[in-house]
Amino acid sequence: MTQIRRIILTEDEMPRQWYNLAADVNCPPFMSPAGPVPPEAWAPVFPMNLVEQEYSKQRWIDIPEEILSLLSRWRPAPMHRAYALEAALGTPARIYYKNESLSPGGSHKPNTAVAQAWYNKQAGTKKLTTETGAGQWGSALAYACSLIGLECKVFMVRVSFNQKPLPKLMMQTWGATCVASPSLETQAGRNVLDQDPESPGSLGIAISEAIEAAVTDPTGQTKYSLGSVLNHVMLHQTIIGLEAKKQLEKVGERLPDIVIGCAGGGSNFAGLSFPFVLDKIHGAKMEIIPVEPASCPTLTRAPYVYDHGDNAKMTPLVAMHSLGHNFIPAPIHAGGLRYHGMSPLVSKAVVDGLMSPRAINQLECYSAGMLFARTEGIIPAPESCHAIAATIQEAKKAKEEGKEKVILFNLSGHGMFDLLGYEKFMNGQLFDYELPQEIINKNHEALAGYPMP
Repeated sequence: MTQIRRIILTEDEMPRQWYNLAADVNCPPFMSPAGPVPPEAWAPVFPMNLVEQEYSKQRWIDIPEEILSLLSRWRPAPMHRAYALEAALGTPARIYYKNESLSPGGSHKPNTAVAQAWYNKQAGTKKLTTETGAGQWGSALAYACSLIGLECKVFMVRVSFNQKPLPKLMMQTWGATCVASPSLETQAGRNVLDQDPESPGSLGIAISEAIEAAVTDPTGQTKYSLGSVLNHVMLHQTIIGLEAKKQLEKVGERLPDIVIGCAGGGSNFAGLSFPFVLDKIHGAKMEIIPVEPASCPTLTRAPYVYDHGDNAKMTPLVAMHSLGHNFIPAPIHAGGLRYHGMSPLVSKAVVDGLMSPRAINQLECYSAGMLFARTEGIIPAPESCHAIAATIQEAKKAKEEGKEKVILFNLSGHGMFDLLGYEKFMNGQLFDYELPQEIINKNHEALAGYPMP
């Protein structure tokens, strides 16, 4: 029988609803000194149609036909059976991966960028500001704004701005403005540069700049757009996992034994895993593994606390695993995994025992990416290499145990713009770095007096 390597859905088979995990996992509310933050407090930052999704407890939310039409430019995304990787590992495990690298921009990020741009357009927004780490989110939002007819400005973490010029050029090609963060364009950026003129930046700093640029627009027609962390972003990404369920059914796999995704703010991991978390809540035996860098161990070593989502403390307090809003990450090449916090929903699911987070060092991840490239042919993004590394660990474990297992992971993006990182890996210029505990402890001194979730 011919091996089925790619499992394809037609456009008619696209999911028509998003799954909202907030209906089944109860997160503590956003907090301010005055108490829980009401939805209307977000009005200067987000349009209210997205705020409604952020606060919604409705389990299934209809995807507007206009958004489905836009998503159909690249969705449904294929699922692949990794036969060559399985053979190289000699594992009895059956390995599947959802290929999100085929979108415009090359990652999962347009799934929510298009939705957010569409909802903003409906609300009368003229311009969006945002931050980006490795550049995938900034590129995705630039594409979405070009598609829908909005202006776009992106604050890109300086170390990635310098390491990865090609994503910046993609943003500019799609009509966006991209500046290195911290910048002199905002008070938040100037404050950081006053303290450290050579600051490499962080996602927390870039978020502060993007929010400030939005809320200080005197026209009131600029809003902020976030590529990860918040509930409405997780919601939009669940189309990944909902497609994956249909694709596994097509080849006779009811449910996977193991679901894996890399996790920085949580969006691609949540997108794949949340629909399967629903099955686990209802009794399915399944291990769900978010994988993060050992240099940014948010889920594996940081406490579950209330913290700000940005460096300048412009956001409300969010209940999440956090390394502290003052955290400045090491300049690893997985720029999309360097955020100090984690999605509230992912964080609470970990607290509830629904997920088993794992941290892996950079060199093991690049080695996994090299093996994947030489077997499956796709050069994965450094972020995706974390998911691949954990997949290889689990496939080897299945071999040791002599057990057939179904392993599903999310290939959240390709690495064609990250070849400099691969070059440094092959030349022995990369190193492993594990975050010292004293840095975490020091950052958490700034949280003294905050409420606990």
